[in-house]
This record gives sequence, C-alpha cells and structure tokens, in this order.
Amino acid sequence: MKISYFHDTDTLYIEFRDEGITESRDLDERTLLDVDADGNVCAITFEHASERTDVSHLIVEGIAA
Repeated sequence: MKISYFHDTDTLYIEFRDEGITESRDLDERTLLDVDADGNVCAITFEHASERTDVSHLIVEGIAA
C-alpha cells in the first residue's frame, strides 16, 4: 500500500494494490476509484485533498510484520 500527496495539484492518491487497473470510476466529480478486471479496488484519488481530508496528519495503525 502506498499513499502519495501531490502538493502542486492538491491530489491525494492511495494505492491499495499494485495490480493492473482496467477501469477508473468517478465516485463524484472529485473522487476516482481504480479497479482491476475483477472489480477489486486498486486505488482511490481525491482531488482538492486539502479541502476534503486532513493531509497534514497521517496515522498508520495495525501494520503486520
């Protein structure tokens, strides 16, 4: 899993799996969901992230070794 924030475009990208994305679905006008051929979620993109999320504060819990 990888989380990337792009300050220049104010975009937050959360990648859940590094699989072949076959489709991007608009959840709303500022949120995209990327899925693979089986409909599994691969990633989600939040545009205007600083207005919609707290990009300055990240907590990661429950990481398995």
